[in-house]
Amino acid sequence: MPPPLTAAASAPARRGLAGRQADRVDALVEATIAELRARGYDGLTVRNVARRAGVAAATAYTYFGSKDHLVAEVFWRRLAALPEPVVDGRRSAATRVSAALRDLALHIAAEPELAAASTTAILAADPDVQRLRGRIGVAFTQRLQSALGADHDPAVVRALNLALAGALLQAGMGYFSYTELADRMDEVARLVVRSGR
Repeated sequence: MPPPLTAAASAPARRGLAGRQADRVDALVEATIAELRARGYDGLTVRNVARRAGVAAATAYTYFGSKDHLVAEVFWRRLAALPEPVVDGRRSAATRVSAALRDLALHIAAEPELAAASTTAILAADPDVQRLRGRIGVAFTQRLQSALGADHDPAVVRALNLALAGALLQAGMGYFSYTELADRMDEVARLVVRSGR
């Protein structure tokens, strides 16, 4: 299970960004997606992202210390933009968890270049990446807890988190496509939630 949300994990990537600074960061984030589509993770550099965003490389490095930090920030922002799951208490817990995981998987599959790059980037030892990895883990956990309901079993949440992390890693390694991720997680949700009750 990911670490609990701490002040460090919940803090924005760079405090006090407003106006032009926030616009620059937004431009860098969007340029990262274009660079990943054009060059992939291996060809991605902060310098190339900065050039595409119309930002000086030195300025880009004041916001993002590495390409892993940049990719992790983009992945986090995409995850944070995903609407909160609607929890229908009339549906079974397995059905609710399956729907929450399917929404998440399809969201990730919509940008396969980012998903593949994130497989590598979020494992980096960089402290900025570690902080974002914590935020990503907390977001996954909160979605699962919400879908399971107030009386959820923490062991079921841990099992689902492990399965999700493993499935994302396997998709990133090419064992199956990101579009297949939703079906794989549907199978896991039905098995784990049923056995946890």
